Amino acid sequence: MRFFPKLGWFVMILSLVPSLAWADEGSLSAWTQKTVREALIKPLTQRESRGFGRERPPPRERRVRVLATTALTDKTGKEFVPFAIDDRFGGDEWNQNVIEGCLYRGTGYLFVKVGEDYRPSSFLLGKNVGAVKGVCVAAPPPAKS
Repeated sequence: MRFFPKLGWFVMILSLVPSLAWADEGSLSAWTQKTVREALIKPLTQRESRGFGRERPPPRERRVRVLATTALTDKTGKEFVPFAIDDRFGGDEWNQNVIEGCLYRGTGYLFVKVGEDYRPSSFLLGKNVGAVKGVCVAAPPPAKS
């Protein structure tokens, strides 16, 4: 790195960019699970662990389920992968679909469903962000002629 000091910065920044390539659909599922865990579950767990008082205790465990075997396409042509997060507080019973959302391929943008709308996942981390129209909604298949 001594001869190429800027190369170190480039490699570091490149490592922060979401992966744009998938070898197969299994890796799409693995990428979705890993990204949701790192970008949403981990910060959410850290935020919840700081709470005091009469707040509901955080769940003991969370899991990410990928809801499609292939990426879906929205009406703008961008691909996304729908997911759900389940949690449990004790015992063996999972509470399903506690959080629903989608992850966009290529950009790594993460959205969560709040009511009937989808908002950036930062909403669950305390940011005041509005709903984004048209995300996480699959476009109808093209008409066959």
